[in-house]
Amino acid sequence: METFSKVLSKTDIKKRLAVPTNYLKSLPSFNGGCSVDFEAIDAKGKVWTFKCSIRKKGHPKPVISKGWLGFVGSKKLKAGYRIRFYKENSKVSAATHLFRVQAEEEIKIFGAVFGYAPI
Repeated sequence: METFSKVLSKTDIKKRLAVPTNYLKSLPSFNGGCSVDFEAIDAKGKVWTFKCSIRKKGHPKPVISKGWLGFVGSKKLKAGYRIRFYKENSKVSAATHLFRVQAEEEIKIFGAVFGYAPI
């Protein structure tokens, strides 16, 4: 099940990934805290550890920071590429979730984005 997807901005590539707020409930539980670490597996089977943080007061504005820039560098991501996170229920426990992460590059035809292809 797709948790969220997003076309990457310059800030997403250079600093941190801003997560759309409406997808916050799809991420692991913060258990009353302001951050949570979670793991996601890419298409090649590499496990990435990410940290998602929210503000203590006001609008939560979730962002993924820890581990994100390493992922960006490894995949050579650029603004305009798309990222997808998927959550799958674990066969071990209904409370345990497995996340998958997929990066996709733009496919352009005559300068227009025609679609995206997995990296």
